[in-house]
Amino acid sequence: VQLVESGGGLVQAGGSLRLSCTASGFAFDGDYNIGWFRQAPGKERKGVSCINSSVGRTYYVDSVKGRFTISSDNARNTVYLQMDSLKPEDTAVYYCAVLNCYPNPAGSFFYTGPDYWGQGTQVTVSS
Repeated sequence: VQLVESGGGLVQAGGSLRLSCTASGFAFDGDYNIGWFRQAPGKERKGVSCINSSVGRTYYVDSVKGRFTISSDNARNTVYLQMDSLKPEDTAVYYCAVLNCYPNPAGSFFYTGPDYWGQGTQVTVSS
């Protein structure tokens, strides 16, 4: 399995970016969970969003709800993360990963894994 992220870059606060995660060696057959994580300098990697295609659900951490949208295109073997209203605190390296994700009644989501990671793409938001 190989995951390749793209779409990162430098953007001003309030701007938008769309990240892509293209998978190979992985069955994009409508039964998969893929998540986006981010890691800021000196901080641990944390989950941002996840799509559970088998139940048609998407999950987000509270800090990005209403600003980020995760989606998928099975024909292109690609999961996207549309990021709007970006803030300087969104600056990080963003990674996609194959995992299992579940709803958290308290908000955000639980996950197990990840089993595979991409190489990451840098997102920098200037103030």
